[in-house]
Amino acid sequence: MHDDSALVLPRIARFVQERLGPALYRDRVPVQVTAWAAPGEPVPFVEAVRQEFRPFEVGSVWGRPWGTVWFHVTGSVPQAWTDPATRPELVVDLGFAGVQPGFQAEGLAYSPDGVVVTAVEPRNAHVPLRGGAGSAVDLFIEAASNPGPAGTWTFAPTHLGDLATAGSDPLYRLVTLEIGLLDVAVWELAQDIWTLTGLVGELPADLPRRAEVLRALERMVDVVDPDEVSGCAALGRAELASVLAAPAHASAHRVHAVGHAHIDSAWLWPVRETVRKVARTFSNVLDLMDQDEEFVFAASSAQQYAWLQEHYPELFERVKARVAQGRFVPVGGMWVESDTNMPGGEALVRQFVMGKRFFLEELGVDPLEVWLPDSFGYSAALPQIIAGAGARWFLTQKISWNETNVMPHHTFRWEGIDGTQVFTHFPPVDTYNSELSAAELARAQRQYAEKGRANTSLVPFGWGDGGGGPTREMLAAAARARDLEGSPTVRITTPAEFFATAEDEYPRPPVWSGELYLEFHRGTYTSQARTKRGNRRSEHLLREAELWATTAAVRTGAAYPADILERCWRTVLLQQFHDILPGTSIAWVHQEAERNYARVAAELEDVIARSLAALAGDCDREIVVNAGPYARDGVPALGGAVRGYECSDTRIRARPGTGEDVTVTETADGVVLANSAVRVVVDARGLLTSVRDLAADRELVPPGATANLLQLHRDTPAKWDAWDIDEHYRRTVRDLVDLVDLVELAVVERGPSRAAVRIVRSTGSSTITQVVAVHAGSAEIDIVTDVDWHERQKLLKLAFPLDVHADRATSEIQFGHVHRSTHANTSWDAARFETVAHRWVHVGEPGYGVAVANDSTYGHDTLRATRPDGGTTTTVRLSLLRAPLFPDPTADQGAHRLAVALRVGSTIGDAVASGYRLNLPLRTVRGAHAVAPLLAVDDPGVVVEAVKLAEDGSGDVVVRLYEALGSRATARITADFTYASVVETDLLERPLPQPVALSADGTQLTLRPFRIVTLRFALV
Repeated sequence: MHDDSALVLPRIARFVQERLGPALYRDRVPVQVTAWAAPGEPVPFVEAVRQEFRPFEVGSVWGRPWGTVWFHVTGSVPQAWTDPATRPELVVDLGFAGVQPGFQAEGLAYSPDGVVVTAVEPRNAHVPLRGGAGSAVDLFIEAASNPGPAGTWTFAPTHLGDLATAGSDPLYRLVTLEIGLLDVAVWELAQDIWTLTGLVGELPADLPRRAEVLRALERMVDVVDPDEVSGCAALGRAELASVLAAPAHASAHRVHAVGHAHIDSAWLWPVRETVRKVARTFSNVLDLMDQDEEFVFAASSAQQYAWLQEHYPELFERVKARVAQGRFVPVGGMWVESDTNMPGGEALVRQFVMGKRFFLEELGVDPLEVWLPDSFGYSAALPQIIAGAGARWFLTQKISWNETNVMPHHTFRWEGIDGTQVFTHFPPVDTYNSELSAAELARAQRQYAEKGRANTSLVPFGWGDGGGGPTREMLAAAARARDLEGSPTVRITTPAEFFATAEDEYPRPPVWSGELYLEFHRGTYTSQARTKRGNRRSEHLLREAELWATTAAVRTGAAYPADILERCWRTVLLQQFHDILPGTSIAWVHQEAERNYARVAAELEDVIARSLAALAGDCDREIVVNAGPYARDGVPALGGAVRGYECSDTRIRARPGTGEDVTVTETADGVVLANSAVRVVVDARGLLTSVRDLAADRELVPPGATANLLQLHRDTPAKWDAWDIDEHYRRTVRDLVDLVDLVELAVVERGPSRAAVRIVRSTGSSTITQVVAVHAGSAEIDIVTDVDWHERQKLLKLAFPLDVHADRATSEIQFGHVHRSTHANTSWDAARFETVAHRWVHVGEPGYGVAVANDSTYGHDTLRATRPDGGTTTTVRLSLLRAPLFPDPTADQGAHRLAVALRVGSTIGDAVASGYRLNLPLRTVRGAHAVAPLLAVDDPGVVVEAVKLAEDGSGDVVVRLYEALGSRATARITADFTYASVVETDLLERPLPQPVALSADGTQLTLRPFRIVTLRFALV
């Protein structure tokens, strides 16, 4: 027989396009449309329906960028529409484009009494009409004229991401708004064809099954009269019935399909629009549940449920009812699907504390799976945090985006820095927006790496990013692929069902140890520096506010500002979402984030001031307080010390000195800043030509090199501007010393406790001011860099070449640190050319090390090179600023302040202390007496990360500590307050059934490397 499949397939495609599609609706009737355009931001239903609606013609333009138009639709279903094989529905086309749903116009349909009906979106362009023949139609549609800042994903700069520049011209034309009579048989035939033509596209040409399906499709086209599709649809379906009924092979891959909608909490739209996207998506899901009893849907992010509860309470109650039935499944247990590279340790814990608390209190569920399909890499601290929050499983698919290496596993145990392991799954379908197409199912089977050991994977299906969720077509695809020869089997389940099945099937999977580094989107460690600085500052202000408020509550009985702290935490946690903190959203989002950080700072500063006033008493003595975990300058950790005069003494007494002075010497080589620990030479160019560790008698700047070197790179990634730093950036670099005009180099402080040099440079359209300072008795050189930045597509790095033979760089992450190679021996090493660190990076050789700490920078690279003299230079570079053009063409423009400290002769413990010093500066307040710390720890390797009152309002004191040095530790905890008992808890402050860290008398801790311990002190 001749192979004519190349002719048959185009015939089928044309039949679908020209005959089947137009026949989906047997009849259509017009409706009456009136409209009201909201003049500003969106308004609730009750306000909108009170406005004056005016007649609106289908075909007219509507919707300025980011605007809202309310359409009032009235009409009636014709009396003649009584055929039970049909179904009336409102058909809506707001002017939808061919791009993915969620990146264009969207709508939400309401009944006249304000009850949400369902969403109106490109792939859900219909509203069910429940009344039947002769019934009245009366609906309001809130239509959002959201622009598509991404366009066709050319990554060109866009004015649409900022309300101030987006313009006011209408974006859309109302194409269709009418009542249609859906022919159910024709629609079902369309779903049959979609599944089977997809299957033909995946089956090998030599398989009999492919020919069998192809011939069945050909017979279907033969029997369906193109002039009478409706009357022949049943005949066409009959021709396909046998091939659809053929069961899957016994060895077929088993897919657990989970309904899902990945809704970015902000990205190419502002947060306020995400609130509406959640309502649209969730209402669509509830409508599908009414139609399909087997449909199950999973949604993460407690924040999104909280928005629904606040803005759409009736819809939230319906969601809550489906949650109780087990069909609407909260997953993830986090406040948002956050970035996990940059949030601090306590913030990452609070993602779970806040998220799980909401799910437990409001919905009565405790998610066991952590669901982060789209974050840009995963911290090696995460497994311990997951387990500590009471979760068991972890899911992502983002590592499939790696540019260089392919992960060897899809199901495995992921091991964190402390040894905790979490059962993990990467869906081999490599998407969280599956349509359950034959191509996607075949890809899941083909790529699944555990063949021969296991045979089950998860497929999240539904439109995501901008929301939308599953469609009725996807549910039809799932039903047809349930047990279909040539395809994996498909079963709609919950994530928990999948994970339980996968664990039973694969009880001893392989182990991946350490971070899950995404070989992509490396620019997210640096883009939008003000957002990142706001995050870092907020995290440390929250630590201070909780510490001093708790101390005040215990010491003085002051009211604990739980509501304020929770509000601030919720804001900070929201803005750690994986498109806000990484700096990859439109301008609107980052402008709003900066305003929110300013509000958070103001609220927390007020909490801190009031708490310290209650603690210090009423007098005008100078009290210096230290919220850090280490004593500094005579001030105890977590407490305060008095400096100055007695309250009864009218004389002002001088502050006691340190007994050491710094010196400033101006020589031919430059300005020399020195103290008892370090000697620094700043040459005429403002560069460090010498950094000498006086205690070790060791020069740290390699021969011919200079430190504090600002370097400017061309930064033009192939795509994904704000996301990516491509490796080729290294090939175009200019040292600013060769480019800039040196505006000023001057000694600005000469001691006795501090000496400093100011350097002002001008390059391009930008001005860079640095202050290099040395403090009495300190082994640290502080460098504060102020930048008025007006470059475009440039990357600014700050380099410290060091005469240290380091084969690895040690970078702080949450609750510990990781080691990364300074060489590129393997493709995995080479791909890790830009990495994330929190407050410090340490490089060293046996017996000696150097730390570079920072107060707001995350992106780093560290390389080692051999010099002509045979020595080796290890260069630590911090990525200070970028200037990408998409999605925010104004990203990073303007003023920035970034602080760095270079610590000579540093151990890991010294690096930890430097990081806290730079991020938790001492505070000076006025009062009567010192502030006694609530507790003390006798081992500097055991760090107090948080002191707070319990989440349940009991007044119990909660203390979180961790082992910071990567070694075993035994530490004694001394609490300076009366308590009835102390217990070890999980991160959610629930007592552990088998505590392992705390001694019987509650005073001594035993910790393995990097272990996190939470203690709960019940007050008397």
